[in-house]
This record gives sequence, structure tokens and C-alpha cells, in this order.
Amino acid sequence: MRNFTIHNVDSAPAESQPMLEDALKTTGMIANLHGVMAEAPGLLEGYRHLHQLFMDSSFDKDELTVVWQTINVEHECHYCVPAHTAIANRMKVDPALTEALRTGGAMPTAKLQVLHDTTLAMVRSRGRLTDDELSVFYAAGYNKRQLLEIILGLSQKVISNYVNRIARTPVDEVFNEFAWQS
Repeated sequence: MRNFTIHNVDSAPAESQPMLEDALKTTGMIANLHGVMAEAPGLLEGYRHLHQLFMDSSFDKDELTVVWQTINVEHECHYCVPAHTAIANRMKVDPALTEALRTGGAMPTAKLQVLHDTTLAMVRSRGRLTDDELSVFYAAGYNKRQLLEIILGLSQKVISNYVNRIARTPVDEVFNEFAWQS
């Protein structure tokens, strides 16, 4: 049975309550994903920490979006694709980039295309990139730090994409306008 509770501050385990309170203060809401994750406080804390670490990586807003949405779309995450569309909009990412990621279109620059292709190869091969794939990545202007930071973003997205899949997390109303199906 998949009846996961979408916790609020009052129903969450005590260890999760401060994190949900923080979400309310910073975003004005508790995302359904966080409400589900609150069942396992360590998972919620780990996810939030990975999210912040990835936000603080060397990637700019467009590159963050490419990594996140490439993984979300490949994992067919009904929740994260709309959520990250809304996040991209708040970050002022060009809507054409977001739409290309959602629909499998070409990236607007060759460098972003390489980031998309490398991220996708990383997911599909479970980290077994070929020497040719690595050469293309480095030739595009990326470095070893950024290659490792893709793994950081992938770690974050595996948590959320898998939780959403197993819990069938309902998309928050604020993300409904960006609904997506694979």
C-alpha cells in the first residue's frame, strides 16, 4: 500500500518539525515532497542539505536547471519536473531552456547541450562515462569539479525522484500550471 502521510508541522515526527517550520518561514509553504519526506527525518535533512550544496556549486542557474531537469525527465518524475519548472521561473531561467528540457528539445547553446548530454549519459550508464564523453565535456569548458557536481545533483534528484515515485506524491497546487507527463 502506498498511503504515505503528507506531514505538516503538527503531524511530523519531532525531528522533522523544525525543518518543516523552516520551510514555512522561507517559502511560505511545506511542499508535499517535504511533507512525505518528514516521515524519515534523516532523509528530509539529507535532501535539504544536498539541495543547498548543489545550489552553492559552481554551476550557474541555467546549468543547475539543465542538470536537475535532465535527471527529472529521465526518471519520469511527475512531481519534480513541474516543481523545477517553477523554480527555474523564480530563478529567471529562459523559458525556452525550460521547455526544451521538458520536451526533449535541443539546448540553446552547445555548452548546455554538452552538460545535458553528459548528465543524461551519467544517469543512463550509472556513472560509466566513456573517455570520448569525458573529452567532449572537458572540451566544452567544464572541469573535473563540475563533473563531480553533476553527481551531487544526481544524488539529490535520486532521493526526490524515488520518493515521489514510491509515494505517488501529489503535485502541489502552486506547481499545477507546470504539470508534466512523460
